[in-house]
Amino acid sequence: MKIGLIKETKIPIDNRVALTPQQMAQLQNTYPDDRFVVQSSPIRAYTDEAYRQAGIQVCNNIDDCDVLFGIKEADIQSLIPHKHYFFFGHIAKMQAYNKPLLQAMMEKHITFSDYEYLTDSRHKRVCAFGWWAGIVGVYYTLRCYGLKYHTYTLPAPDITFSLEQLTQQLGSIALPKIKILITGTGRVSQGAQYILQKIGAKNMSEQQYLNTPAVDSISYCVADAPQLVEHCRGEAFNWETFNHSPQLYRSTFMRWAVCTDMLICAHFWAPDAPVYLSEQDLKNPNLSIKVIGDITCDIQGSIKSTLRATTHDEPYYDYNPITGQEMPPFSLPDNISVMAVDTCPNALALDTSDYFGQMLMQHVFTPLLNRQHSDIIQRGTILQNGKLTPPFQYLEDFSKS
Repeated sequence: MKIGLIKETKIPIDNRVALTPQQMAQLQNTYPDDRFVVQSSPIRAYTDEAYRQAGIQVCNNIDDCDVLFGIKEADIQSLIPHKHYFFFGHIAKMQAYNKPLLQAMMEKHITFSDYEYLTDSRHKRVCAFGWWAGIVGVYYTLRCYGLKYHTYTLPAPDITFSLEQLTQQLGSIALPKIKILITGTGRVSQGAQYILQKIGAKNMSEQQYLNTPAVDSISYCVADAPQLVEHCRGEAFNWETFNHSPQLYRSTFMRWAVCTDMLICAHFWAPDAPVYLSEQDLKNPNLSIKVIGDITCDIQGSIKSTLRATTHDEPYYDYNPITGQEMPPFSLPDNISVMAVDTCPNALALDTSDYFGQMLMQHVFTPLLNRQHSDIIQRGTILQNGKLTPPFQYLEDFSKS
């Protein structure tokens, strides 16, 4: 078997890799009868030379590879017929902008496995960047606060930035005495909580948070759906009901919004679920939120100030609550400053690539290179030789429309 690491082609640029040079070298040593190559790329966090020094061949043409690994969606023009691709496809939720990609892979009889749907027997994802997104999202949002109020300066991460450097930078400033609300309890939230704990932020209970007008140090509280919504008919919150019929619930978010300085969005949101901050809510004069870090980046989703995704080069914009329009960052004091970078882990490309590669080696490469059947890979495979697999048959009409 010949395994290839494809170059990233999506814009904005993504510097992450599916396997580091050391991990590829380890696989090559463990499986000497198989071959591993890297498609040349000038943008990776790990350079071509780093792969060469690890004993991995770097080339431009990868047509003879059997299985190809990337991070973001492969460019349609680069797709090679009859190959097996792994990357984040952003297809299974019927994202219209990637319909041509799905159609092209079907026409080229490609087998496609999506990292997002590689799950274990409990349906938990095994290859994800969410924890790292939470860490970087908090850093970017605290940096936003310092720029907005001219209280401190945090540097923008470069391609060599690490978790250790990020923590050191946060430890070098006088942290603001603010209340931070983190929504959700999943991996993104856990990453956000981790970095706040590392810098000594105080964890407050719901009662403390809602009933303490001001704090004497940086503080945070975590709230999930049971604390953010209520049943429209007054019934007790039920997760199963909320997941299957979220329209039966309404938001109680304003009780949090009137006592929060900074909002970190780390919750899952479905289109039928309640909106937490509507355009009208954002106009409320009692709203105290002035900085929002929307790590999940649901455009015009549960937080209506998230008008678009931002980039690492330009991570911020202002939302004018009166007009509902975007303005340049930090342009008016009463504006809400928004961080909505939807590829946060790319700011720690070296650390996150190493972490992701470890997950791939354990859950994907072990069964793949041992020629073993894998339920994990099967669950994540959307296309088999260009045909939709049974769990993804619902995409049939979408692919033809």
